[in-house]
This record gives sequence, structure tokens and C-alpha cells, in this order.
Amino acid sequence: MTHSSEERMSEMRTDRSSPGDSNGNALDGSSPRADGPVRRPLVMAVVNVTPDSFSDGGRWFDAAAAVEHGLQLVAQGADILDVGGESTRPGAQRPSADEEARRVVPVVRELAAAGARVSVDTMRASVAEAAVAAGADIINDVSGALADPAMRDVAAASDATFVAMHWRGHSVDMQQHTAYDDIVTDVCRELAESVAALREAGVRDGRLVVDPGFGFAKTAEQNWELLARMGEFDVDGLPVLWGTSRKSFLGVAGRTPQLIADGASVPPAARDAATAATSVLAAQHDAWGVRVHDVPSTLAALDVVAAARGAVAPRSSGERVGGGMPR
Repeated sequence: MTHSSEERMSEMRTDRSSPGDSNGNALDGSSPRADGPVRRPLVMAVVNVTPDSFSDGGRWFDAAAAVEHGLQLVAQGADILDVGGESTRPGAQRPSADEEARRVVPVVRELAAAGARVSVDTMRASVAEAAVAAGADIINDVSGALADPAMRDVAAASDATFVAMHWRGHSVDMQQHTAYDDIVTDVCRELAESVAALREAGVRDGRLVVDPGFGFAKTAEQNWELLARMGEFDVDGLPVLWGTSRKSFLGVAGRTPQLIADGASVPPAARDAATAATSVLAAQHDAWGVRVHDVPSTLAALDVVAAARGAVAPRSSGERVGGGMPR
């Protein structure tokens, strides 16, 4: 591990035991915004432990490679590592629960032991429970606990921060469910129903974050409209995680003349500049966090927004400009 990575891990270990960071930021999802020092969204970096991810083609499927990748992301400045063992690209087939746990839990355990803040990206209660026991601080459920209702009890019992995304079905058929009367109104209403069920199970608001679900059961046009209208997005005032990174709808941004002539999209790995632009929008809308694949371009974009909003300098003297850590 490099010296900068060691320093970063030491800092994260210190945060884990404190009630807030040096800027007084809340450690859970309750208050990502407050008066005082300029804040930025948290950077949640993706660690895919899958053989079929749309964005990285299984580069980190081996557990050791996934751990090393996660540590590199932390060294680059990631606040949270989101570890997932199931691809949610359109049409993807689900692994068994045992296989998903086999992929995810060892990686979560090693990263948490190294001091990283870890989120588990799963729709299964059994996987979430095992990951939390291994050290995960956050459960990021793209189904909002609809795919596995037992997830609500796991979330309530664990006291982990819970991210509930808007969801209308599994990857294999989700693009068959794209009928909306109004994209923002319908997404907010359906998410509010998921949140109500989580609250009823005992998950308190201070641990709840919502995600509008860019790319899930939405056409490209609907994703662009949702992005354009995020100022209207509100689910009981809960903090919001943006997950636009490398999504298919961004494939039209930055196309070369040849790609346009061919009717082709920018490949996923080349969508980081477009993703960074959406991170700027997220910061302008006071997002709790952004879920991304490329940390440096994201931090550069967020630093510009923070500086323009009045920070003395982006992350000066090693001090975070961020929105605080969960837990």
C-alpha cells in the first residue's frame, strides 16, 4: 500500500469512531447539508466482483484483485466503496444467493479490516446480513427492499445506512416496465411507498437515503428528463444518491463524428467525462452522494463546484469538503 493510501486508511479509521468529521458533518444520512463549511457529495466508488459487468467486463472478479482495486480507489479519494456481486445491467442473469455471498463477503471483510467505509450492493437479505457482519456500513439495495422483503428486517436490525433505489423489476425484464404518467412524480411516489415499508419495519430516517434509479426501467429519454428535473425530485426530504456513472443514456454525450455517422454510442469506459458532468449537477442539487467508477474525474468536478461555492481551496490541507460519512 502506498504512503498516501496508508494516510487515507488512518483517517478513515479515525472517522469511524467519531460523531462527525472535522467540518461537523453528520455521519449518517440525516443531514448531508447544513450551514457552515462548503460541502460536497460523498464519492461512492464501485467495486464490481462480477464476471459480466457492463462497465469493466469482470476485471475485478477475483477477490484479491477486487480488494486491491478498492484500496486504489480509496487512495484516489473515494469516501465509500460499494461492493457488488450481481450485475444489474439490462438482461443480466442472477447468480445464486450462495454464489453472490461467495463473491462479496470476503472482499467486504478485507476492505473493512483495512479501514475502508464499505457498502454492499445487494438485493438479498442473506447477503446483506453477512456483509454487515463482515464490516459493511451501508446496504445499497437497488430494489429498495422490494426484491426480498426480508431485507427490511435486516436493515432495521443492523442499523446500517440503507439506500433505497427506485425499482420496477429485475434486470432480465426491467426495460419492459417503462410506462410513466410523469417520470418525476411517479418515481417519487413509488420510492415513497418503498420508504414507508422500510420505516414500518423500523428503519429510521437518519439511516435512509434514496436513489432515483437512473437506467433502471427507464428509457434514454426518460433518464434525460429525470436528470433535467432533479430539482423537483423529493422523497420526504430524504438524502439522495445519484447513480448515473457510465449508464447507457450517457453514451450519446461526447460522440465523435464517426460514432455519430455509425449510429454508435461512446463505450462505457469512455463515459467518465459525461459522468463527471452529472456529478456537477448532483453537487448543485445538494446530493448526499454520487456512485461512480472513476474517482479522479469525479473529485475534480466536485472540487470545482465546492471552490465556486466559496471554499478557500478544494480539500485544502487534507481537510474534507465532503458531506460527511455515514455512521
